Amino acid sequence: MTRMKRVISFTLINFLAIFLCLWKLHANPLELNVKEHVLRNGLKLLMMEKHNVPIVCLRINFRVGSVDERPGITGVSHLFEHMMFKGTKIFGTKDYAAEKPLLDKEDALVAEIAWEKGMETQDREKIAALEKELETTREKLRDMVVKDEIFSLYLRHGAVGLNAATSSDGTFYICDIPANKLELWAFIESDRMKNRVLREFYSERDVVMEERRLRVETSPFGALIEQLNAVTFIAHPYRLPTIGWRSDIQNVTKAETAEYFERYYSPNNAVIVIVGDFQPENAIKLVEKYFGDIPRQPDPPKVKTIEPEQKGERRIEVEFDSNPYMAISYHIPGIGHQDIYALDVLSSLLSEGRTSRLYKSMIEGKRIAVMANAGIGIGRFPETFTFYAAPRAPHTVEEVEKAFYEEVELLKTKPPSEWELQKIKNQLEASFIRSLDSSSGLAGQIGHYEILSDWRYINTFLEKVSEVTAEDVMRVAKKYLNKRNRTVAMLVKKENGNGESAK
Repeated sequence: MTRMKRVISFTLINFLAIFLCLWKLHANPLELNVKEHVLRNGLKLLMMEKHNVPIVCLRINFRVGSVDERPGITGVSHLFEHMMFKGTKIFGTKDYAAEKPLLDKEDALVAEIAWEKGMETQDREKIAALEKELETTREKLRDMVVKDEIFSLYLRHGAVGLNAATSSDGTFYICDIPANKLELWAFIESDRMKNRVLREFYSERDVVMEERRLRVETSPFGALIEQLNAVTFIAHPYRLPTIGWRSDIQNVTKAETAEYFERYYSPNNAVIVIVGDFQPENAIKLVEKYFGDIPRQPDPPKVKTIEPEQKGERRIEVEFDSNPYMAISYHIPGIGHQDIYALDVLSSLLSEGRTSRLYKSMIEGKRIAVMANAGIGIGRFPETFTFYAAPRAPHTVEEVEKAFYEEVELLKTKPPSEWELQKIKNQLEASFIRSLDSSSGLAGQIGHYEILSDWRYINTFLEKVSEVTAEDVMRVAKKYLNKRNRTVAMLVKKENGNGESAK
């Protein structure tokens, strides 16, 4: 029985090997057939037909994220992502004509209360009266709101995957809908661009504050990464947290948020992606009909700041009442640079799966860490290669840091074997193809790379990765993963009253 199992296993392995060889010989290189159309107002439409199921996957992406913000309004991109679900002049309200004066009154009262509280000698009675009037106004506004009307409308018509996301580089709105509901989507989304209403602005600002508390202020890893980015980048706006700084979230005004919308949410700064069961000529007509009359705006300002070359190691400690963590960041180029592909292979070589070097060394071998990962950021601008880890008690972050440097130095002096390199390339290829397996995945990836640079990055990725050599891996390790170029962040226990670390 054992011998039979071995024979079957051997035969299966041979069969798979032959199949893979034949597939590689005859398979065509990955090339997505994406059709492009640009409206006169600058709105770009990217379309790809996929008729296997009667679904259309839609994305509206805006080339605006925290990298476009400035101190004082950090987090406004993420806040506006929330506000886009609050409705328009026809969605989310029982009577906009009656609601509008109340919204204006709420803004005026908020401004007057802030003014009075900022006076050296406060009139407490006046402030109390204004706050009472504000609460009365808000009660009337709450009676006029139709909660989550856009969500409900989509769900009633079979939509799934309704969501949105904000990153450093872009803002993404997601919807997968039955193919026969494409016009409904065009009507709703064009109305959100034309007639958005910042209702429930002040309460949603509080929601974002709670989100910040959850993600950063009560999260040891979130706090560590926020501080790491703020020190890694000393000039470039990648140093700003996407969620925003606490004081900025608390104080950003509705007027500043509206102005930000006018500047960055213009059709000439947007991309619509459609993937699924549709006819491109019909889609173009619908998009022209519903989005074509949205006026083009002046092109938004470009990020001009270039991060200066780092000239020495930076180290920080973040006090937090938790188990220890550590992270190390190295500056690397942005999308489009040839070294990105070798760095991608390098990061996978270090931490992709149970056969990766960090796993075999730190987790399985020396057993000094419970988590050890490395990854690269790919952005509109030069990003970072980041290693992060959590030591296994009683081992320390210092032991983990030393072990990581040993693995890096090994890569600089001894190239990975051909077998190891091919394994990583196969993993990257499989992962990349899986991300494009569904219509939803295709829509997401096409839109994502178009915001960063150009959707055609997808068509060249596998070829570029296949060209990476062992010498390329050694070269980028030497070039980027060095002491002069790194920032090290350690999460440590809060000190006790005697100035000593709490045990």
